[in-house]
Amino acid sequence: MRAIMVQGAGSNVGKSMLVAGLCRIAARRGLRVAPFKPQNMSNNAAVTSDGGEIGRAQALQALACGVQPHTDMNPVLLKPETDVGSQVVVQGKRIATVKARDYAALKPRLLESVLESFNRLKAQYDLVIVEGAGSPAEVNLRKGDIANMGFAVAADVPVILAGDIDRGGVIAQMVGTRTVLASEDEAMIAGFLINKFRGDPSLFDDGYAMIEVQTGWHGFGVLPYFPDASKLPAEDALDLPKRSGGKGLRVVCLGLSRIANFDDLDPLAQEEGVDLSVLLAGEPIPGDADLVIIPGSKSTRGDLAYVRAQGWDIDLLAHVRRGGHVLGICGGYQMLGQEVIDPEGLEGTAGTEKGLGLLDVQTRMTADKRLTQVRALHVPSGLEVDGYEIHIGRTEGPDCARPFAMIGDQADGAISADGRIVGSYLHGMFTDDAFRRAYLAGFGVQSAGQSYGAVVEETLDKLADHMDAYLDVDGLLALAR
Repeated sequence: MRAIMVQGAGSNVGKSMLVAGLCRIAARRGLRVAPFKPQNMSNNAAVTSDGGEIGRAQALQALACGVQPHTDMNPVLLKPETDVGSQVVVQGKRIATVKARDYAALKPRLLESVLESFNRLKAQYDLVIVEGAGSPAEVNLRKGDIANMGFAVAADVPVILAGDIDRGGVIAQMVGTRTVLASEDEAMIAGFLINKFRGDPSLFDDGYAMIEVQTGWHGFGVLPYFPDASKLPAEDALDLPKRSGGKGLRVVCLGLSRIANFDDLDPLAQEEGVDLSVLLAGEPIPGDADLVIIPGSKSTRGDLAYVRAQGWDIDLLAHVRRGGHVLGICGGYQMLGQEVIDPEGLEGTAGTEKGLGLLDVQTRMTADKRLTQVRALHVPSGLEVDGYEIHIGRTEGPDCARPFAMIGDQADGAISADGRIVGSYLHGMFTDDAFRRAYLAGFGVQSAGQSYGAVVEETLDKLADHMDAYLDVDGLLALAR
């Protein structure tokens, strides 16, 4: 059984996309292939078939492989709750919330779980394609590392180093990484590639040759910028489009400081009849907004304070007075209520936070976390809709008598008496094409009629074709051991 690892000379160099493309290429060549990321840091998570959660990027990579997402594909997931602390999820389940300085003490135990999951995947598949995190050049973090070279050395997996030329300084990225790595780690690097080149790749021939000479590494090609990358679910909130470019229904999403599962927006962003924008700190909710979405959050109470700091609470009241609509999803739904009660301090210091008061409900935070894929019945339209739940807390109140959806015999969400304020725990609702069409029709907007799932599949195929055309993929895959 074989494996190969893609690491980056810096953060956000396109590792997730490169692994997804390699996964699709390998699957199309008849290999049983699986993705793997030892440690991920993201609040954009996916619910797996085995009842856990992993990074959204690994779920996309599993789709590229043609397999179901599994918790072994991302055994350690860090979900930031504050600037100095994160929830630690191991093999799909939350085990603790720790500060960054205390996380190092957990790593020896976490490496055992990482190798356990990796070896299980290797036993089931012909090829495992591994994604690193951040950069191995962060040698100050090498001790106890489980994300990059610490894993590569422990599991004996050869590494391809990817550089991002779009940001500039890619020669320094590559040569500098070679310079700071310890000899044991440098020996794991089997070659490099350059990502996100704009223009004629031959113009970088001299720079490419310089990297080969200065590092002694073999180059596997220069990959031109892939313009359709925006059609794939983004993992990093920094990649959220500030404006979708559509025309028609004006949809505004609040860019929360701990925004989570923001790929809920992707299907809307691809609708030509929807003008979707994500507000940044300090930007007011525009007066011409038709719909304001308050998305998921990893820290509902913390983001309530953030909403007030931006003045969005006042803007929301004005928006509602103008006849505008509001949709709160998961943490956004909790914020819409009268208060968020956290007696155990699950989101910081124990206490109660006043909500936005737009729905007559209240939320009590509870330690048990709901992680499940669901098929629900949307009450207003009578349509069935596929989605998933990933949250702590239970929400109750008079407005729950008008539920958004029914999941079996359980009610989900709440709708205000006038129907303009809606809250739901259901993530992924807009990926359901029939529901999205009906939802937009309620605003007088005709959907383009495209299948979101088909767009993602087509884009993965285009990405594989793109990589096959410009990279020495055969040589790269031949390195796996």
